[in-house]
Amino acid sequence: MGYDPGGAARGAEASVPFGVNMLAAGGAGAITAVATNPLWVVKARLQIQDMGVVVGRHFKAPYRNTFDALRRIALEEGVRGLYCGLTPALLGTAHVLIQFPAYEAVKERLARDAGSSVSDLNALQLSAASIVGKLVASTCTYPHEVIRSRMQVAGETSGIGKQVKEIFRDDGMRGFYRGFFVNLVRTLPTAAITFTSYELIARHLQAPAGDGIRPPQEIDGG
Repeated sequence: MGYDPGGAARGAEASVPFGVNMLAAGGAGAITAVATNPLWVVKARLQIQDMGVVVGRHFKAPYRNTFDALRRIALEEGVRGLYCGLTPALLGTAHVLIQFPAYEAVKERLARDAGSSVSDLNALQLSAASIVGKLVASTCTYPHEVIRSRMQVAGETSGIGKQVKEIFRDDGMRGFYRGFFVNLVRTLPTAAITFTSYELIARHLQAPAGDGIRPPQEIDGG
């Protein structure tokens, strides 16, 4: 019998349960949230530092740049200050747990409607699936971004319940979706380009391994 050097690898990859992939994605998201939270705090502070009166937060002096903000927050508020809003950020890792299943479900639906396989979907169909998946996930999880931003600006490391009550009291459900449209304008095209590019590039790279052609030395009797 001929030997297929990629057979074992493909078999191992195919045996990985979908739930394991989602768990890995969620874990990676949590690690990313912890590692990058200080940068999100700085971003939020830099965006509103000239609007202290508006947001009810007064800074002793404007942050000069990113590194100055990181240094001053660490000195003035401690390490806790760099991790304001971490809890809602961790809750936001549910985004990927919603986006990927939705994306796969839409791909399967499009393939079924077209009477073809998922691997035959064109770029437009893949883009549509990625946009729908991102839209569903963003709609379900966007409130955590509003809560996170408020906690980062206020310098709070706890009190999600307090933030939820205040937002709902002041603006109702609409308050949890401030900036939602702008967020979609930024993220939907990004998701479409990223997922579609990945799918098409993956097909191109996998095509030679799946066409049944083997090097002459690996054919029976070679």
